[in-house]
Amino acid sequence: MRVPHHPELGVLVLGGAGVDTIVQVPQLPLPYADSHLVPAITTRAGQTGDFLALGLQALGLPVHHVDVLGDDPEGALVRALHEKSGIAFTELPSSTGTKRAVNLVDPAGRRLSLYDVSRGGEHDRFPEPLLAELAAGCRHVHVCITHPGAYALARLADLAVTVSTDLHNWDGENTYHEQFAAAADVVFVSATALADPEAALRRVLALGRARIAVATDGDRGGLLLTRDDGTVRRFAAVAPPRPVVDSNGAGDAFAAGFLYGLLTGLPVERCAAYGAITGAHACTVAATEVDPLDRSALLARAAMF
Repeated sequence: MRVPHHPELGVLVLGGAGVDTIVQVPQLPLPYADSHLVPAITTRAGQTGDFLALGLQALGLPVHHVDVLGDDPEGALVRALHEKSGIAFTELPSSTGTKRAVNLVDPAGRRLSLYDVSRGGEHDRFPEPLLAELAAGCRHVHVCITHPGAYALARLADLAVTVSTDLHNWDGENTYHEQFAAAADVVFVSATALADPEAALRRVLALGRARIAVATDGDRGGLLLTRDDGTVRRFAAVAPPRPVVDSNGAGDAFAAGFLYGLLTGLPVERCAAYGAITGAHACTVAATEVDPLDRSALLARAAMF
């Protein structure tokens, strides 16, 4: 285990470290064939926790990321990404190796992700003393919906920190995702798999803890519900500054922008605008690259609205 010194801990990110192999395909769904010729296949570090940590760091919030890694080439890529970006990273040994996925990306930037469920297994844990130590010095904890995060939820309930999570493609019913929603103050979810996004947001708040629930909906913007207001409001999307090349990481970028606004004391409507700006930027970054929007660029773009 490696615990770098970080004198000004702001946000603790739990889980979501891993490696993606990017395959650019001519279309999605990909027609069945014995073979397809594709451009160079690239493997790079970066999954949901990595992207959120990178986004928050670029926006000027001190970040500490914790996850399990394998003693494998994929783990080395994740370590190198954090070292290059200057993000404090605590790694714990994984019983099954570093999490991996294959992303098929079409010319319009749509993505199909294939997750290797044999990696980052359910036996991995974040030790309670370590969680308590790291959370004691931070303002906020974001919990990714990977197995180590699930086992941290009960411990976080006893700590005096605010918590956020991203349910990603929750269908509004799956109880695995719901346990994260029940343990968080701020809940993000993609509207992609929701039959009734508004009902899903109300269900999240009915679980008891959440005070803010957000459903992102691509170029349609999204929906925002707060416990104080009780009214579901739609927020607008932001036009990407360059052509869209990949949607991978857009939800993580949105969450980073939203949390930056929230942790700096802005109204939730402004937080949603910040999230829309950072999410739109992520769609213009090729899947093979990692290039989060920095604070000066965010503020400059936000001044236009």
